[in-house]
Amino acid sequence: MSARFADPPMLQSRANLGLLLGFLGITMFGGTLPAVRLAVMWLDPAFLTVARLAIGGLAGLALLVVLRRPLPPRPLWQPLVVASLGVAVGFPLLTNFAMATVAAAHGAVILALLPLATLTAAAVFAGERPSPGFWLASISGTALVIAFALRRNNGGALMAGDLLLLGAVVAAAVGYVFCGRLSLVMPGWEVISWAVVVCLPPALVGLAATWPPDAAAVPVSAWIALAYTGLFSQFIGFFLWNAGLALGGIARVSQVQLLQPFVIVALAVPVNGEAIDSETVLYAIGVVAIVTVGQRLRVAR
Repeated sequence: MSARFADPPMLQSRANLGLLLGFLGITMFGGTLPAVRLAVMWLDPAFLTVARLAIGGLAGLALLVVLRRPLPPRPLWQPLVVASLGVAVGFPLLTNFAMATVAAAHGAVILALLPLATLTAAAVFAGERPSPGFWLASISGTALVIAFALRRNNGGALMAGDLLLLGAVVAAAVGYVFCGRLSLVMPGWEVISWAVVVCLPPALVGLAATWPPDAAAVPVSAWIALAYTGLFSQFIGFFLWNAGLALGGIARVSQVQLLQPFVIVALAVPVNGEAIDSETVLYAIGVVAIVTVGQRLRVAR
């Protein structure tokens, strides 16, 4: 690359910090599917969704009150609601139900589409313009994931869990982009705090309505898994992730999600006792390879 296209040192330093923060964020997110897979063995997916949101919402409310943060200006409420529906409602709800039927390692392959999905959402909602080569890589990655699902599932058809995970990818991608946009005008921790607080009232109602009657019989491990998804997956991880998107840019930082499938697969072994076969690993590597090629292609901003 010629010098006139290189980023100034200060911008490059900000971008590198953004990548680091993004990586730390997706490391926390990587524990989500294994934790949900563990919790859903004992707790209803609907309860997990509202409980996770209630935990994050209460933590966000406490932080906003302690730091005496004012209400966001009116123009920011619409994107806050969209971000909330994506990362606080859509993604948790769909993944919770999906993990009741598919393994965490299997889900890791589907979620490998998140980087390209996030870039696609950035093109639609953030004005980024991917090149034709990018779209070709996106279609190729999608085709490989669908081939994996068809090959691995009974009857050669997509299972409901696969479709739910694909929906979760779309929800997360849209939510990430709106979080990234909002993080340009307010701190990343404040963005996710308001995003989860928006949904706190219905989450508390849902929590009371879905509370398990046999809660005392639920093992401690399931409650710990739920606490992880509420505090780290739903809240603290976004401190790092949103700050990374703001510093490094949505397109660039979204690509550190390439490492998330490997984090999920690695954690699924000790947490869920899953056996990882070579075919799953090969498909995951194939998807990541295609996404890697895609992120090297031009995306105009």
